[in-house]
Amino acid sequence: MSRDLFRIVLLEQLDAVCGRIAFSSGSAPLDRYFHQQVTQDIRRRVTACFVALSKEEQIAGYYTLASASILLNDLPATIRTKLPRYPSVPAIRMGRLAIDSNFQGQGLGGALLADALHRAVHSEIAAFAMVVDAKDNSALAFYRHHGFISFPDSPRTLFLPLKTVTAAQRTT
Repeated sequence: MSRDLFRIVLLEQLDAVCGRIAFSSGSAPLDRYFHQQVTQDIRRRVTACFVALSKEEQIAGYYTLASASILLNDLPATIRTKLPRYPSVPAIRMGRLAIDSNFQGQGLGGALLADALHRAVHSEIAAFAMVVDAKDNSALAFYRHHGFISFPDSPRTLFLPLKTVTAAQRTT
Protein backbone atom coordinates (compact mmCIF):
# COMPACT_ATOMS: atom_id res chain seq x y z
CA MET A 1 0.00 0.00 0.00
CA SER A 2 1.34 3.41 -0.91
CA ARG A 3 1.31 6.07 1.79
CA ASP A 4 0.32 8.51 -0.95
CA LEU A 5 -3.11 6.86 -1.16
CA PHE A 6 -4.07 7.91 2.38
CA ARG A 7 -3.35 10.66 4.84
CA ILE A 8 -3.67 10.08 8.57
CA VAL A 9 -5.07 12.82 10.78
CA LEU A 10 -6.58 13.24 14.22
CA LEU A 11 -10.33 12.78 14.11
CA GLU A 12 -10.93 16.10 15.88
CA GLN A 13 -9.26 17.92 12.96
CA LEU A 14 -12.18 16.91 10.74
CA ASP A 15 -15.73 18.23 10.55
CA ALA A 16 -18.04 16.91 13.28
CA VAL A 17 -19.46 13.97 11.36
CA CYS A 18 -17.38 14.01 8.13
CA GLY A 19 -18.55 10.63 6.87
CA ARG A 20 -18.21 8.71 10.11
CA ILE A 21 -21.72 7.31 9.74
CA ALA A 22 -20.83 5.79 6.35
CA PHE A 23 -17.87 3.92 7.88
CA SER A 24 -18.48 0.17 7.99
CA SER A 25 -15.77 -2.32 8.88
CA GLY A 26 -18.02 -5.35 9.21
CA SER A 27 -17.51 -5.41 12.99
CA ALA A 28 -20.59 -4.08 14.76
CA PRO A 29 -18.75 -3.16 18.01
CA LEU A 30 -15.97 -1.27 16.17
CA ASP A 31 -18.48 0.54 13.94
CA ARG A 32 -20.79 1.40 16.85
CA TYR A 33 -17.87 2.81 18.83
CA PHE A 34 -16.73 4.96 15.90
CA HIS A 35 -20.25 6.19 15.12
CA GLN A 36 -21.48 6.83 18.65
CA GLN A 37 -18.80 6.99 21.32
CA VAL A 38 -15.38 8.05 20.06
CA THR A 39 -16.04 11.80 20.21
CA GLN A 40 -17.12 11.52 23.86
CA ASP A 41 -13.92 9.63 24.69
CA ILE A 42 -11.86 12.29 22.90
CA ARG A 43 -13.62 15.10 24.83
CA ARG A 44 -13.00 13.23 28.10
CA ARG A 45 -9.33 12.84 27.11
CA VAL A 46 -9.36 9.08 27.51
CA THR A 47 -8.38 8.34 23.90
CA ALA A 48 -6.97 9.89 20.76
CA CYS A 49 -8.43 8.76 17.44
CA PHE A 50 -6.53 8.81 14.17
CA VAL A 51 -8.26 8.31 10.82
CA ALA A 52 -6.94 7.39 7.40
CA LEU A 53 -8.54 9.46 4.66
CA SER A 54 -8.58 8.44 1.01
CA LYS A 55 -7.85 10.96 -1.74
CA GLU A 56 -11.63 11.39 -1.96
CA GLU A 57 -11.66 12.28 1.78
CA GLN A 58 -13.51 9.07 2.66
CA ILE A 59 -12.63 7.55 6.04
CA ALA A 60 -10.82 4.35 5.15
CA GLY A 61 -9.81 3.28 8.65
CA TYR A 62 -9.16 4.40 12.19
CA TYR A 63 -7.28 3.52 15.34
CA THR A 64 -7.27 4.79 18.90
CA LEU A 65 -4.40 5.29 21.32
CA ALA A 66 -4.47 5.84 25.08
CA SER A 67 -2.04 5.72 27.94
CA ALA A 68 -1.85 2.49 29.89
CA SER A 69 0.34 0.54 32.23
CA ILE A 70 1.48 -3.05 32.44
CA LEU A 71 1.88 -4.82 35.75
CA LEU A 72 5.47 -5.98 35.90
CA ASN A 73 4.40 -9.44 37.11
CA ASP A 74 2.21 -9.89 34.00
CA LEU A 75 5.23 -9.78 31.68
CA PRO A 76 7.22 -12.89 30.75
CA ALA A 77 10.08 -13.47 33.21
CA THR A 78 12.72 -13.01 30.47
CA ILE A 79 11.50 -9.47 29.88
CA ARG A 80 10.56 -8.64 33.48
CA THR A 81 14.10 -9.22 34.75
CA LYS A 82 15.45 -6.50 32.43
CA LEU A 83 13.11 -3.80 33.76
CA PRO A 84 13.20 -1.63 36.89
CA ARG A 85 11.43 -3.13 39.89
CA TYR A 86 8.41 -0.82 39.76
CA PRO A 87 4.96 -2.38 40.23
CA SER A 88 4.08 -1.39 36.66
CA VAL A 89 5.66 0.06 33.54
CA PRO A 90 4.14 2.70 31.24
CA ALA A 91 2.58 1.62 27.97
CA ILE A 92 0.43 2.86 25.13
CA ARG A 93 -2.77 0.97 24.35
CA MET A 94 -4.11 0.68 20.85
CA GLY A 95 -7.72 0.25 21.87
CA ARG A 96 -9.28 -0.15 18.45
CA LEU A 97 -8.17 -0.63 14.85
CA ALA A 98 -10.69 -0.93 12.03
CA ILE A 99 -10.67 -0.68 8.25
CA ASP A 100 -13.72 0.22 6.18
CA SER A 101 -14.87 -2.79 4.13
CA ASN A 102 -14.22 -0.87 0.89
CA PHE A 103 -10.52 -0.65 1.78
CA GLN A 104 -9.85 -4.04 3.38
CA GLY A 105 -7.17 -6.26 1.87
CA GLN A 106 -5.00 -3.34 0.73
CA GLY A 107 -2.51 -3.34 3.61
CA LEU A 108 -4.08 -0.38 5.38
CA GLY A 109 -4.28 -2.21 8.72
CA GLY A 110 -0.52 -2.72 8.73
CA ALA A 111 0.03 0.88 7.66
CA LEU A 112 -2.16 2.18 10.50
CA LEU A 113 -0.35 -0.07 12.98
CA ALA A 114 2.99 1.26 11.68
CA ASP A 115 1.71 4.83 12.08
CA ALA A 116 0.62 4.12 15.66
CA LEU A 117 3.98 2.56 16.51
CA HIS A 118 5.79 5.51 14.94
CA ARG A 119 3.76 7.92 17.10
CA ALA A 120 4.45 5.83 20.22
CA VAL A 121 8.19 5.63 19.59
CA HIS A 122 8.49 9.35 18.84
CA SER A 123 6.33 10.57 21.70
CA GLU A 124 8.01 12.78 24.25
CA ILE A 125 6.36 10.73 26.99
CA ALA A 126 8.13 7.48 27.78
CA ALA A 127 6.42 4.13 27.30
CA PHE A 128 7.85 0.63 27.44
CA ALA A 129 5.46 -1.07 25.02
CA MET A 130 2.33 -0.91 22.93
CA VAL A 131 -0.50 -3.10 24.19
CA VAL A 132 -3.40 -4.46 22.13
CA ASP A 133 -6.37 -6.76 22.70
CA ALA A 134 -7.09 -9.16 19.82
CA LYS A 135 -10.86 -9.54 19.46
CA ASP A 136 -10.64 -12.75 17.44
CA ASN A 137 -8.18 -15.25 15.95
CA SER A 138 -7.71 -13.17 12.81
CA ALA A 139 -6.69 -10.13 14.88
CA LEU A 140 -4.45 -12.35 17.01
CA ALA A 141 -2.65 -13.62 13.90
CA PHE A 142 -2.35 -10.04 12.56
CA TYR A 143 -0.65 -8.76 15.72
CA ARG A 144 1.60 -11.81 16.05
CA HIS A 145 2.64 -11.37 12.41
CA HIS A 146 3.78 -7.87 13.37
CA GLY A 147 5.89 -9.13 16.28
CA PHE A 148 3.51 -8.71 19.22
CA ILE A 149 3.92 -11.12 22.13
CA SER A 150 1.00 -12.59 24.09
CA PHE A 151 0.90 -12.12 27.84
CA PRO A 152 1.47 -15.50 29.53
CA ASP A 153 -1.84 -15.46 31.41
CA SER A 154 -3.91 -13.65 28.77
CA PRO A 155 -3.09 -14.87 25.24
CA ARG A 156 -5.41 -12.40 23.46
CA THR A 157 -3.73 -9.43 25.11
CA LEU A 158 -0.43 -8.74 23.41
CA PHE A 159 2.42 -6.27 23.69
CA LEU A 160 5.33 -5.09 21.60
CA PRO A 161 8.31 -3.50 23.36
CA LEU A 162 8.90 -0.12 21.72
CA LYS A 163 12.64 -0.79 21.94
CA THR A 164 12.04 -3.50 19.32
CA VAL A 165 10.40 -0.96 17.02
CA THR A 166 13.26 1.51 17.48
CA ALA A 167 15.83 -1.19 16.68
CA ALA A 168 13.92 -2.24 13.56
CA GLN A 169 13.73 1.38 12.37
CA ARG A 170 17.50 1.72 12.66
CA THR A 171 18.07 -1.28 10.39
CA THR A 172 15.75 -0.05 7.62
